[in-house]
Amino acid sequence: MRATICLLAFFPAVLQSLPAAEPAPPGDLPGWKLVWHDEFDGTAFDESKWNVMEKKLHKNKERQYYAADECYVEKGCAVLRSQKREMEGRPYTSGHIDTRGKFSFEYGRVEVRAKLPKGKGIWPAHWMLPEDRRWPPEIDIMEMLGHKPTRILMTVHHRQLDKPAHAGFSYVGPDFSADYHTFALEWEPDRLTWTIDGQRRHFSPLYSPDTPFFIILNTAVGGILPGNPDKTTKFPQYHYIDYVRVWKRDETTKPIERL
Repeated sequence: MRATICLLAFFPAVLQSLPAAEPAPPGDLPGWKLVWHDEFDGTAFDESKWNVMEKKLHKNKERQYYAADECYVEKGCAVLRSQKREMEGRPYTSGHIDTRGKFSFEYGRVEVRAKLPKGKGIWPAHWMLPEDRRWPPEIDIMEMLGHKPTRILMTVHHRQLDKPAHAGFSYVGPDFSADYHTFALEWEPDRLTWTIDGQRRHFSPLYSPDTPFFIILNTAVGGILPGNPDKTTKFPQYHYIDYVRVWKRDETTKPIERL
């Protein structure tokens, strides 16, 4: 059985980072065939699967510098750490990994099991962009504003009347920073379906992109949506990712009846 404990060697007291339960091992699902996954079982990122960002991005008025040393693999998890640390003119550092140029897909099911960071100005996200970086479209599997750790945002960005537009939904549930949860998107030619812990939470039959997308996992600090950190924000914050899995429809099976 693979380990899923994500305790930092230099911070052993963080017992709340233990997963609630051992997840199912990677494999096919009814009607779906597993085509790509990373369980983060090694001691470093698999360079054939992931890019680790070292860059200052200029978007959304974010305040972080994405530093490679804020991204690491430990005891069965990818860890994206956010700190109050000045670098390249930014007051915070954080982590960003993606699969651009290494893995992309068009239509399928993508699933991420993670324990999210929290606090004013903390902005974790699991999302996807086109391999050619055209925007829109964009699909946000999960976003959370750190001062609202019980609320998950699920959004598709698209173009309407030749202008950027978006359609989305928010789900209020438990404190998603307190334990691990599974965030999934089923992307099909005629619909997008978001699930959290196996329960359907949002459905869109209107805007389904038709171009290959790559996967992005990151934690922004500050920005238009969450605002900037304040005196209540505790650092460092940790975004723990237990696994990422992608399936494609199994064309050899009978279509599953939809609700």
